[in-house]
Amino acid sequence: MKEIKFSENVTRIDTSGIRKIFEAAGSDAINLGLGQPDFDTPGHIKAAAIKAINEGFTGYTAGTGIPELREALSSKFREENGFSVSPEEIIVTSGASEALTIALAALLNPGDEVLISNPGFVSYNALTEILNGKAVSVPLAEDLTMKPETVLEKITPKTRAIVLNSPSNPTGAVASRADIRALAEIANDHNITIISDEVYEYFIYEGEHVSPASYSDNVITVNATSKSYAMTGWRLGYVAARKDYIGQMLKVHQYIQACANSISQKAAYAAVTGPKDSVNAMREEFRKRRDVLVKGLNELGMECALPRGAFYAFPKVSNSTEVASKMISNGIIIVPGTAFGSEGDGYIRISYAASMKDIERALSIMEKVL
Repeated sequence: MKEIKFSENVTRIDTSGIRKIFEAAGSDAINLGLGQPDFDTPGHIKAAAIKAINEGFTGYTAGTGIPELREALSSKFREENGFSVSPEEIIVTSGASEALTIALAALLNPGDEVLISNPGFVSYNALTEILNGKAVSVPLAEDLTMKPETVLEKITPKTRAIVLNSPSNPTGAVASRADIRALAEIANDHNITIISDEVYEYFIYEGEHVSPASYSDNVITVNATSKSYAMTGWRLGYVAARKDYIGQMLKVHQYIQACANSISQKAAYAAVTGPKDSVNAMREEFRKRRDVLVKGLNELGMECALPRGAFYAFPKVSNSTEVASKMISNGIIIVPGTAFGSEGDGYIRISYAASMKDIERALSIMEKVL
């Protein structure tokens, strides 16, 4: 059989470092590598999905999503995030992953540059490269946030977008209001689009969540029900932007997805409009776990700043790959910082979206092997 020629864009990227670590570990390992709440989806959300199934709501929906969900999201953005979008300026997607994909696909021509934090979430670079763009690394400041002055140094005539993620995966850092506002002003001044990934917005322990769309129209806001409502497997995200952005993204959405899962949309409506007790309970439990984990890591001699958001700790280590391998061989799944970019060397990412019992067991094992 003759050799098959594949897309150069796809062959030159690697598989996710997170997935590699996860699949290499044993089934009985303590999983501190997965970015997924260890809580069940709240009962009222599951009930809405069951009702949708029983009522036969199992066909295609409008491509942009069911009207009542988009209405609810429009109200959410106005009341919680400080900016206004109409229901027509929202697309319901198959998770934040699709939202990121259609945003980049709508923006990029071959060779266009996207400024991405280094370290940063694994999808940003890979999606940019797959879509013929060029990922440009933006090193983080000492507090592990993206600084406006560093972004300014990286801007060229080919810069089309800045990906902003606050609270951040993998660092847990939360950008300040002043920095968000400055980045929004940069986007306006240079006619650059900010793609703002806000999936961890409800998990902030110190500081505040600020949406750049409250300061600029040059923003595509990406979010999902995945983390906030323990709905990762439901694959339900959404994207909001002004109409000219939405018009282009909708073309891509229609051809790669048609519409988001109908049942998940009904569940998401229940989540967005329903009580936030479960969200608040998760946040407080994550705060307790964070404090135990970070205290334990520091007592083991690891320098670990207190993460202000999300559910990840990002301690410094002497050798990311070596420490990650040692952890895995002793039954603890963590992710080396190098999985998130070259500047992640010297760090490891530890998720505290795991039970307190598992965190305490992991710290006990670390004490013996590190």
